[in-house]
Amino acid sequence: LDLSPADLAKDTPLLVGIQTLAYLIVVGFMLLIVRLKYNTPFLEAISWNMPRLGRVLLLLLAGALLAGFSGGASQLLSRWIPKELPIDEFFRTRASAYSMMFFGIAVAPLAEELFFRGFLYPALARSVGVAASVILTSASFALLHAGQLAHAWVPLLIIFIVGSAFTGVRAYTKSVATTVIIHVGYNSTLFTALFIGTQGFRHLGKP
Repeated sequence: LDLSPADLAKDTPLLVGIQTLAYLIVVGFMLLIVRLKYNTPFLEAISWNMPRLGRVLLLLLAGALLAGFSGGASQLLSRWIPKELPIDEFFRTRASAYSMMFFGIAVAPLAEELFFRGFLYPALARSVGVAASVILTSASFALLHAGQLAHAWVPLLIIFIVGSAFTGVRAYTKSVATTVIIHVGYNSTLFTALFIGTQGFRHLGKP
């Protein structure tokens, strides 16, 4: 099988696998740093602090409401959002959409929250204080998605606001598990809306 780099770039399931592996490597690196520097259980070091089971549904709902804000803001400011974004290329077929849904719900919330809210935020907070660290962490979170969003200012601003909400919750609750659950609720709502709007990923953009 002879595939060019351009063909590989369009193979969303393959790219999702590569991205998942990259996230696993990052998490492994964090585990190593915590073990060598702090000699503390990882979940304790990052302030995992799982919320009570009864709060999980409320946190998922909070994520859904945040997704509603994101969608509403995107509609309101759509004139400043490019018609085509690089991320749209990952939703050209049902297989690619399902791959992205798996990654967006099962992988990205956990890995991204572990890094940004569990690892980066407390390191910055110790150096520059809570307020500045919320801004810096959220800006870094937005920049992670910049390539997917064509560096367009409106989508990046929305992601920055969403990231600020995640980081603010992390600062207030001192619980990374809480932000993971909200992030899952956020992404799940976005993918559910896309699934319903495309009738089960049957009416996506042309490949």
